[in-house]
Amino acid sequence: MFSLDEDDEGEISVGESSDAERKMTPDIPEAPSVKTFDDAGDFEGARDVDSGTLRAFVVAVIYANAAVLLVALGPMVWFFEGWSRLGPALIVAGLLAGVRTYQTYRSWSRARDGDADSGESGSGEKADVDSDADPDDETATDDDDRTGADPEPASPEA
Repeated sequence: MFSLDEDDEGEISVGESSDAERKMTPDIPEAPSVKTFDDAGDFEGARDVDSGTLRAFVVAVIYANAAVLLVALGPMVWFFEGWSRLGPALIVAGLLAGVRTYQTYRSWSRARDGDADSGESGSGEKADVDSDADPDDETATDDDDRTGADPEPASPEA
């Protein structure tokens, strides 16, 4: 019929890239393989985590999810449904769940710091090395002993 149909001259290929475009296009990089926490599906990697840390994490996640849900749901129930008693109660419950989330984190943090610093007392302050010494005791060392100088002799009048 037409000479252009037989030779495919003058046709524009749509959707196919030309040889020049293929040469200029960079190669698509391969994504690296990533080892996930649970490759086998039996929570084998959870054994590596400290039981106190795992427990604190799970409890904090539950409290945080409850806090977000209740704080978001409370105003909606109050405004859209007109439940003026349930809405504020949900908001308060959500705020309390948020406080419990923070308390759970703080107790975990204190327990972890206590385990890491075995030389510290339970109150979070460093234990005093010379805590048994009486501050009024004259036999206690003073600055002169550190420098090597002889302390002044006690006066006989005392």
